[in-house]
Amino acid sequence: MTHYMTGLVVRSEGTPAELVELRLPEIGPGQVRVKIRAAGVCHSDLSMINGTLRPPHPLVLGHEAAGEVVEVGEHVTRASVGDHVVLNWQPACRSCWFCEHDQPWLCSTSHGIAALENGLTLDGAPVHVTLGVGAFAEQVVVPENAVIRVPPQLDFDLAALLGCAVLTGTGAIRNTAQVAPGESVLVIGLGGVGLSAVAAARAAGAGQVIAVDVNESKKGLAEAAGATDFVVSSENLSREIRARTGKRGADHAIECVGRASTIRAAWRATRTGGQVTVVGMGAADDMVQLSALEIFSSARILRASVYGQADTDIEVPALAEDVLSGKLPLDFLVTDRIRLADVPAAFDHMSRGEGARSVVVL
Repeated sequence: MTHYMTGLVVRSEGTPAELVELRLPEIGPGQVRVKIRAAGVCHSDLSMINGTLRPPHPLVLGHEAAGEVVEVGEHVTRASVGDHVVLNWQPACRSCWFCEHDQPWLCSTSHGIAALENGLTLDGAPVHVTLGVGAFAEQVVVPENAVIRVPPQLDFDLAALLGCAVLTGTGAIRNTAQVAPGESVLVIGLGGVGLSAVAAARAAGAGQVIAVDVNESKKGLAEAAGATDFVVSSENLSREIRARTGKRGADHAIECVGRASTIRAAWRATRTGGQVTVVGMGAADDMVQLSALEIFSSARILRASVYGQADTDIEVPALAEDVLSGKLPLDFLVTDRIRLADVPAAFDHMSRGEGARSVVVL
């Protein structure tokens, strides 16, 4: 049976996204068809169209999503029709060197893949899907290891965010930085990922959580996420942070922007012996400069956190339970519920640093 659906497609580099009718591929063994119920507008989607990433075209946008399984192929064991699932845009193969050495977030099969061709057609031509998902569409066909079951009590709009923003932000706090109770945490960049990191830091018992953004309007969101302090970014940021942390600097700095300038600012605002965790994905030609002397004398740790350094099959269900129990409140993250046609405007809002997360509700 042929399935047709509407998706948000960029036909070629530099052209605007548009809603078009697509034909879904028939599912094969080990695949599932999912009706998308909610999809978050993530900065990685914007990177697909603003030149930061150079994916193949035509391209269906979207990767942060949740939905309901409506069909399963032969030999599928991870999901059944009717299951509520979060889509995983970087599913682990469980057999490569990284997976076998307990680093599934670096899986060599899926890590770094911007887009995949998956059988969708547009005017008879094959179509690629963002990060193997293409979630700005009414339905998707994905391999079964790309779906993670979550409790049906969890609202789809919050479930969608677990697949990217929340997992990335909380993982940076819990897995990479391993923030301990009483420590001070600086979070730079208050999009969906940064605000999730703020919420996770408070949930981890951080004594001080300093939220930083260039936009004064983010103060209310930062406070809703649990920040103890809010600072508008400036050239004097390191001095401001030291003034609020006993003149030492923060124990941890979480950089959620992905720019050399903010990585450097995070480094300068971290105490001697502290840790800087880079979460934001930046451009290949944006170079971070640190002198050999300051690397040695500061004794700081600089590291990246890829996809929250998380085993998604374990941590997404655990996050769902944390949300349902109230341990990790996330209602503040969804600032706009929109339609597929509104996604381009949501990209504009994101570019201006407005709001937290816009979520497409289908």
